[in-house]
Amino acid sequence: MLTTTTTRVLEPGELDAALAVLDRDPVANAFVAARVQTAGLDPWRLGGEMWGWYAGGRLESLCYAGANLVPICATPDAVRAFADRARRSGRRCSSIVGPAEPTADLWSLLEPSWGPAREVRGHQPLMITTTMPSDVTPDPLVRRVRKDEMDVIMPACVAMFTEEVGVSPLAGDGGLLYQARVAELVGSGRSFARVEDGQVIFKAEVGAVTPHACQIQGVWVAPEYRGRGLSETGMAAVLGYALREVAPVVSLYVNDFNAAARAAYRRVGFREVGAFMSVLF
Repeated sequence: MLTTTTTRVLEPGELDAALAVLDRDPVANAFVAARVQTAGLDPWRLGGEMWGWYAGGRLESLCYAGANLVPICATPDAVRAFADRARRSGRRCSSIVGPAEPTADLWSLLEPSWGPAREVRGHQPLMITTTMPSDVTPDPLVRRVRKDEMDVIMPACVAMFTEEVGVSPLAGDGGLLYQARVAELVGSGRSFARVEDGQVIFKAEVGAVTPHACQIQGVWVAPEYRGRGLSETGMAAVLGYALREVAPVVSLYVNDFNAAARAAYRRVGFREVGAFMSVLF
């Protein structure tokens, strides 16, 4: 039994303890919880290590260390411990993302050795809803993307990612990992779009799914169709699928400078319940 504070990589047999920590905030932790529920804690299946911070032998905080570095229910002491471990390991992630306060603390400790970042998005409102809007009619043309439509949806996904993140997902490995992720979402029935004459007009995905909550991501409207309310009616359609078939709480997070998107989400019934922060490398 551990009697002092310590940090180490969780073992597969500690899955229940890890899920108990993740369940403390099922909305904020949906992304990591979905991965853990699917893959367990084996680093090869999970796509990264799960670090645990223990106090008196009890698992109190987590940090997912994969393509992203994600502090989870991290206390100030845990953040310092995770920063020490991350410095020793060296940066292998493309971003740090998580609830704003612990992520800001983590970045302040890592910036001297990991900086400078390509971009820091310090306040990204976390929004949720549990009901359909009463005054926005879902777009009846938004539907699930079919498995034979990968060539239709991929250009829109690449455009969305490049616009949102600032780099193309095709860089590095030629887009193999990104294409696999898009194919996974399409194959699982969690990719939605309005397609006209072979062109994607609106798209969004239900990215992270747990029994408690799911997270909508990748919302995008073709530039020439913006300003027509398609993001609102399209989101209402995706929200309907999510609430009926996936989870009782639907969440998303958005850049605070994207006033148009925030207004559209509020119009569909989303409300702010917290904030995320992202550090992009």
